Amino acid sequence: MSAVIPRVVSEVSEDGEEFVWGSGTVLRAAPGTEGVADWLQGWAPREEGGGGAVELSLDDGLAPEAYRLDVTADRIHLTGGSAAGVFWAAQTLRQLLPPRAYRRAGAWGPWRLAPTHIGDEPRFAWRGFMLDVARHFMPKDGVLRVIDQLAAHKLNVLHFHLTDDQGWRLEIARHPRLTEVGAWRTGTQIGHRASTLWDARPHGGYYTHDDIREIVAYAAERHITVVPEIDVPGHSSAALAAYPELGCTDVADTTELEVPGHWGMNLHLLSPSDATLRFYEEVLEEVLDLFPAPFIHVGGDECKKDQWRESATAQARITAEGLSGEDALQGWFTRHFDRWLAARGRRLIGWDEILEGGVLEDGFPGGSLTEGAAVSSWRGYDGGVTAARAGHDVVMCPEHELYLDRRQDGGEDEPMPLGYVQTLRDVYHFEPLPPELADTPQARHVLGIQANLWSECTESPQRVDYQVFPRLAAVAEVAWSQLEPAAERDFADFERRLEEAHYARLDAMGVDYRPPSGPRPWQRRPGIPGRPR
Repeated sequence: MSAVIPRVVSEVSEDGEEFVWGSGTVLRAAPGTEGVADWLQGWAPREEGGGGAVELSLDDGLAPEAYRLDVTADRIHLTGGSAAGVFWAAQTLRQLLPPRAYRRAGAWGPWRLAPTHIGDEPRFAWRGFMLDVARHFMPKDGVLRVIDQLAAHKLNVLHFHLTDDQGWRLEIARHPRLTEVGAWRTGTQIGHRASTLWDARPHGGYYTHDDIREIVAYAAERHITVVPEIDVPGHSSAALAAYPELGCTDVADTTELEVPGHWGMNLHLLSPSDATLRFYEEVLEEVLDLFPAPFIHVGGDECKKDQWRESATAQARITAEGLSGEDALQGWFTRHFDRWLAARGRRLIGWDEILEGGVLEDGFPGGSLTEGAAVSSWRGYDGGVTAARAGHDVVMCPEHELYLDRRQDGGEDEPMPLGYVQTLRDVYHFEPLPPELADTPQARHVLGIQANLWSECTESPQRVDYQVFPRLAAVAEVAWSQLEPAAERDFADFERRLEEAHYARLDAMGVDYRPPSGPRPWQRRPGIPGRPR
């Protein structure tokens, strides 16, 4: 078997004459596959030689992301149920070539391929990665590089965490102070919450509308959907620093707020006032114009309700809406934007806290969440099970299994170690479908899985690479491949494919991954504390 990652459904190799792919090979694209042909042409062989044809076509008898890849002596034929399926076939084709095919220049063939027939399709429709650019900003070119990495692993969703306490990263023309003030902080804590180290350099940055349009278009060319996150009603300190009137001004002097550079939960919440709701509607109007994704993520996690308990404005809203308390007030807040997005043809998705406060009960004032609302289940399986049983779609991203900022080993050389150890093997044996939902009609609500990377301790693309790879390759296989039950999965075969070719592919792509032997000297961060458990 080849060293393709993620593992394909079926692969049959044959004896016979090889296909030689060089400058003499013709590329033929059927209608609907032209975009894939353009992408493929960017790395197709340029050395003289070769012949035959590389042909791209559609077959509506296949599922949209399914594909067939057939290599014979005289042609390579890529067939997909849609352009996305053809694109994933092209990704598999690239993996059949030597790893140097992943270099940007100077490595183009001619290539020789043995006769092969592959049939493949994904297990899950949502195969995602969340990139937090609020804690540490990643310039646009770094984001485009991440998109290429996702495409190489057949991942198709980039969850773009654009706002948080420590930074607001999206230009909003109607409210310019969100980036004039909210995108910048005067310094940054080094390490995690217990660290006393401090970097006094200002930190910040944001994406203009044109940057976002470029990112979204670049992702779309690779059949990746960009799902933006605008966090409400907590994790909003950067917005409050820019517009203090959005906060609970009757209990806190928000005029003194600055964008914080320390980590951890912040007690400041948005005020549940009409003015605040309208402000965020105006933000979302621009978000909808920039991001065509069907889903818009609204955060909703880690909202400490202290300010709402003391705020006369919040308590008046609870009384006026007939709510049971502060948890229900957050449910009301979420429901407002759920209905607002649904009226515009979009779907709300939020962290599993959006299920709290009675929003799934028939008696919730004004009605519960719309049918289209979905949940990112991060606190284990429970939120996903609850949501699916209530008829809502779910993306499984439990923190102890799929948070890639967590440490990969218990060794002393791990840089800024966070949380429990989550090894490559652990990730590979994760089962996305909760046992409570297996073999039930509600299982269809599990859209897929997503790995999340929070960036408190990943201050550069190099550190992001280290935390993400090779574990994201395991996430990709779990999300795509029709694997055995978790306990029966062949991790040794996965390691074989990494060792035979995939580490070399990552090298060719310039990914500074964690080697299986442990961190390289420059990947260590001695003296900077994390938060191991």
